[in-house]
This record gives sequence, structure tokens and C-alpha cells, in this order.
Amino acid sequence: MPESAGSVLPADIIVLGKIVGPYGLRGAVKVHPFADDPMVWAKLPRWWVGQEGIAPERWRQTRLLGCKAHGDVLIAELECLADRNAAEAVHGALVGAPRAALPPAAKNEYYWADLIGLEVKNTRDQSLGRVLGLIETPANAVLRVGSGEQAEQLLPFVAAVVLDVDLAAGTVRVDWEAHW
Repeated sequence: MPESAGSVLPADIIVLGKIVGPYGLRGAVKVHPFADDPMVWAKLPRWWVGQEGIAPERWRQTRLLGCKAHGDVLIAELECLADRNAAEAVHGALVGAPRAALPPAAKNEYYWADLIGLEVKNTRDQSLGRVLGLIETPANAVLRVGSGEQAEQLLPFVAAVVLDVDLAAGTVRVDWEAHW
């Protein structure tokens, strides 16, 4: 079993990717990364594994034994996965690491966790709602934006649409109309 998350607070975990299947017979897994440079994670000594929708405090820490790029996925060997059966059992799980273990985001780059909850305003200063989540597509990430009063909208996370992200102010400024 994975080790306990110990003193890491659940709010400190940044989701790095999703386990999309087993790889080989020895317990390695294929991980779909949620970042442009996932090989930075290969230098981390530990990853955390958890299921989407479960309480973050139930995520478990495990040693990263190896990690390599393989096409558009990572192949990761985790101490908690002894064989293919164990790897198959974690299909769909998320992997993450504490924010303190990750390098700071470069200029105009953001961890998805930092975008969730930001208010989205258009160039007319109309609120479109808050960032509810992100979707990774082959072309680009997509912001899921909504509120209780408005239907959810999907906005491409590209420079032509996202004009400014101000983490300190808690806003994302977009070139997007309220009723598109």
C-alpha cells in the first residue's frame, strides 16, 4: 500500500496527470500529463495518488521509482504498484505532488489548480462566472466557466481568447461575449 500522506495538507496537492492504463507486467502505468513539461516530475522523489471526487486527505503518497516519456504519455513506476493487477486497479486515478515540490510556473504559465475558482470577466467587464475546471484537448486546454445563474461555457485557453490572468486579483480577462 502507498505510504500515508503525512504532514502534507490536501490543499497543497497539485494534480499533475491521470493514470490511463497499465504498462507492461511489472506494475508500471501510463500517465496522461496535464502540463507542457511533465519530465520535470521525473525528478520528484514522491508522487501522491488519489481518485477524482474523493476527499483529498485520502490521497496516498508513494515513491516514484522511475519515469520516462513515451509518446504523449509518461510511463511511471510507483512503489505502491507491484504488478499489472495493481496497475489496472488504479486506472483513472489522479497523480499529484505538493506545490512546494514543484518548480514555480514560468511567466504566463499557470498550474491548473491556480485557475480554478477565478472570476472570468470579458472586455465589457461582464462576469461570465468562475473557472469550474479545465479540459485537456489535443489542440489546447479549455476553461469550463459557469455560475449558478448562467449555463456553463467552454472557452479555449489560448492567447486570442484569454487576454490576462491576474492571480492576485483572482480574475481572468477574456475576449468572449456573455451569450456565445
